[in-house]
Amino acid sequence: MPDDTDRGRIFRRAWIDGVRSYYPGDPKPGYVAEWEDMPAWEQAAAIAVYDQVAQFLSITDGSASKLSSEQKGRWIALCWIAQIHKHIPEPKPSYVADWEQLPAWQQKVDADIFAAIEASVATATLQ
Repeated sequence: MPDDTDRGRIFRRAWIDGVRSYYPGDPKPGYVAEWEDMPAWEQAAAIAVYDQVAQFLSITDGSASKLSSEQKGRWIALCWIAQIHKHIPEPKPSYVADWEQLPAWQQKVDADIFAAIEASVATATLQ
């Protein structure tokens, strides 16, 4: 498995690539900030969500890969919400919005993040 920073970078790269693909208009600079420019709590959260997906794939013997794109995106969103609650004592409601309340672009990005982590885990398993 990649080290902590590499796992977080895989998450972040998928986020940035997704934002650049799906976000309508010009994204806020923070949306596309590189790994080094992220706050420490956000880096820790990215690593934690990567690990949650990897463990999910492991404990299901890879069967989680059969989830639909929407289900994969929902998993990312839920794991991220838990990290928000862990790191931000009183988050804004938009930070912890349920799946149905997320904009379509963010739903697509979350699904892509799961897919990127899934591919990374598969590659690590082959090595």
